[in-house]
Amino acid sequence: MRGLALALWGAVLLGSSLSGRLELLLRGVFHPLVGFSGVLLLALGLQQLRQGGQGPATKRSWLVAAAVAAAVLLIPPNPSFSDLASNRSSDLGAALELDFQLPPGQRSLTDWVRLLRSQPDPQLYAGDPVRISGFVLPQAGDRPQLGRLLVRCCLADATPIGLPVRWPQGYQPRPDQWLALEGRMGVERSHGAPRSVVLVERLRPIPRPARPLEP
Repeated sequence: MRGLALALWGAVLLGSSLSGRLELLLRGVFHPLVGFSGVLLLALGLQQLRQGGQGPATKRSWLVAAAVAAAVLLIPPNPSFSDLASNRSSDLGAALELDFQLPPGQRSLTDWVRLLRSQPDPQLYAGDPVRISGFVLPQAGDRPQLGRLLVRCCLADATPIGLPVRWPQGYQPRPDQWLALEGRMGVERSHGAPRSVVLVERLRPIPRPARPLEP
């Protein structure tokens, strides 16, 4: 049973690497390591299957491991980014990588968030063109934002970020829906203080990107 469990987990890692599913879970720089680990586990598992020989207690524990691996193969993970974000801190820490030379219309959502946290005066950006994409991120007591997940390694250390958005009248964005927005940066008051807000002029639903996680 140990050989079967190892082989199944090897198949999980290798299959996730080849199918592109790792893009939902892990930064690209780590993907080759996962693929190599899958090949290694698969080879070890096949070797163990040829050898055989385990005690009853050991068999039970490896049976559980094999069952979990089989479940992952049959029902691949499809994480909800908005659910994950609701349980994560949005603190980016002290180190912010900024590019002030990038024209406003070329800034990604992540660029805007880092810039606004570094230089938060909303009047500096009023009227700047905005072209961003992300997923709908619900906010308790406020309108949904457009969000992204930043990761250093994988979803386990994900940091959610988002931009306030003034949605078109009557439009109801759905959590986790991916959208591309075009518009202008504006200013509004929130809890008595001014803040930057994206004034949407055009929006369109888009598929979830092949690489939805950002470093």
